Amino acid sequence: MSELAIIPFSSDLKSEFEMINKTWVEEYFTLEPFDVAQLENPEKTIIEAGGDIVFAKMGDEIVGTVGLAKVEDGVFEMVKMGVKKSAQGHGVGMFLGKAILEKAKEMGGTKMVLYSSTKLQPALHIYKKLGFVESVPEAGKYCRCDVKMVLDLV
Repeated sequence: MSELAIIPFSSDLKSEFEMINKTWVEEYFTLEPFDVAQLENPEKTIIEAGGDIVFAKMGDEIVGTVGLAKVEDGVFEMVKMGVKKSAQGHGVGMFLGKAILEKAKEMGGTKMVLYSSTKLQPALHIYKKLGFVESVPEAGKYCRCDVKMVLDLV
């Protein structure tokens, strides 16, 4: 097993961001308009809006990614966490989760939120291990999400 490394977003990795996330979203759900916007133009929808995207690299291969979307001052949303099937079960999701929480703190974050689905039990397990607790989701925020979780970063 190769060492995992976090690498920052760059335009040449945009296709990896799109491919990794489309794969899992389409496996469990259907792409919503916000998915298409984030996946086809992550620079505009996530990074220029005050967020960030990082990737997990194992050896020479990008094996996962996660985004950080700014909600308001001090509040970020963890978005688009995906790990390639070939790398699942090797701690990549936890590695990405810890990295994006640190990134949110560096960017002045005091609170992190995420939206998920009860269909994604392995992801929910990771979020709980990271310290997220369930909260009441807003009606209609995302069609596929029936779980909202929050974490205080301070």
